[in-house]
Amino acid sequence: MKVFKHIKQDLPASIVVFFVAVPLCLGIALASGAPLFAGIIAGIIGGIVVGVASGSPLGVSGPAAGLAVIVLTSIASLGGSWEAFLTAVVLAGIIQLVLGFAKAGFIAYFFPSSVIKGMLTGIGLLIILKQIPHALGWDKDIEGDDSFIQADGQNTFSEIINAIEFFTPGAVLIAFISLIILILWDKVLTKSHKIFLLIQGPIVVVILGIIMNYFYQTGVLNFSLATDQVVRIPVPKDLAGFFSQFTFPDFSALSNLEVYKIAFVIAIVASLETLLCVEATDKLDPDKRITPTDRELKAQGLGNVISGLIGGLPITQVIVRSSANISFGGKTKMSAILHGVLLLLSAITIASILNMIPLASLAAILLMVGYKLAKPSLFKQMYKLGWEQFIPFTATVVSILATDLLRGITVGMLFGIFYTLRHSYRNSLHMKDVITTEAGHQIHHLVLAEEVSFFNKASVVKSLDSIPANSKVIIDCSKSKSIAYDVVELLKNYESNAKTKNITVEKINFIEPVSA
Repeated sequence: MKVFKHIKQDLPASIVVFFVAVPLCLGIALASGAPLFAGIIAGIIGGIVVGVASGSPLGVSGPAAGLAVIVLTSIASLGGSWEAFLTAVVLAGIIQLVLGFAKAGFIAYFFPSSVIKGMLTGIGLLIILKQIPHALGWDKDIEGDDSFIQADGQNTFSEIINAIEFFTPGAVLIAFISLIILILWDKVLTKSHKIFLLIQGPIVVVILGIIMNYFYQTGVLNFSLATDQVVRIPVPKDLAGFFSQFTFPDFSALSNLEVYKIAFVIAIVASLETLLCVEATDKLDPDKRITPTDRELKAQGLGNVISGLIGGLPITQVIVRSSANISFGGKTKMSAILHGVLLLLSAITIASILNMIPLASLAAILLMVGYKLAKPSLFKQMYKLGWEQFIPFTATVVSILATDLLRGITVGMLFGIFYTLRHSYRNSLHMKDVITTEAGHQIHHLVLAEEVSFFNKASVVKSLDSIPANSKVIIDCSKSKSIAYDVVELLKNYESNAKTKNITVEKINFIEPVSA
């Protein structure tokens, strides 16, 4: 079958994404003040439902750290009612479906390449900084948190300092061996034999972590890991226990206006995060495929409706999981779907085994993902492209590290808009060479651009003010298709006032303002 054409690449990649997704799902649920199993539900739905419905070949969806604070405050504003919040999630999904059918996905194409590259690099550095404490055995920061300032008052850098001071030898040993394996796998072993392409290094690292943790527990190795240094997924006693963890929305909350406000906020933020991740994932895709953004909004909307109906967190496409999928060989969306299937099967059958996985093992995997996103060569490449690319790129990176994903993107966009306006200011017109007549009078030929907006007023004023008294100015609009009313009004006023400086004004194809 066509869907299984790349199963040799998709299956190993899906296993890696599955291992990465488990602690992220749980960590984001914890940070959101939601039941832990709500994160697993969102991961399952994001993998299977959104994976099937999406047109993204490599994007992986699930609960997103960027929504954690919104979820936490929303639950509180609803009096702590998780069921009422689930109603808002369902409504948010419906809003996203409407946005998809309204073809609102075009918004994704307004984000500059420099900002998207900055987003990827910033996330890569953020992954590295956030995973260093987990690699050292300091697990106070919730897995999946992407904010600089944490709930306990610590920040990204103070947590690293604490981790160095209070490191756990057993975790450090696991992380160190795991990193060595991953580097050897990537740089040496995969080039020496095909078997190492089929079996991914991260899978070996996770199995090794479980074995080492078992040796710690049985005393074979004289080290230990605390309960917060391993994966902690809810363990059902039987199938009935598994299904008892599902929660259903309270639709009586539809009479509460606050539910609609929350739904709107979730829909907008989740859609923006998804569209950003779609752009970023497409840039990472080795085959440079383009994701249909309207279809992606519909897929996310469907996922959020179903997630809300059965007790899951809100869903977006997530760059950490998507980049892990790409880094470890995923080829089609089958890898995202299979990761969701693995989440479902493991939550039913092998939750207790998953709880043997050290977070230090997963930290090593994510450190490799982070490095691949934030290679030093990219900074050099962006610098060579000039300040117009380098400054928005750098601003995005720094802002993501200093705040969070959405604020970082906003800062990068502001720099991108600044350069766009600067271009508009410079390219609104050009002045031809000044001609001096036999009588000694100067003739200035001002040619307006094809599109002249109100942003161009400043440059037009500057050019007109530079024309000396006792001259002639030709205002040439023959190339212009559109001139903003503000500029038309400015030119007419200039013509009226030019007489005071003995300036003669000649207009070519001047566009008169439309009278009311």
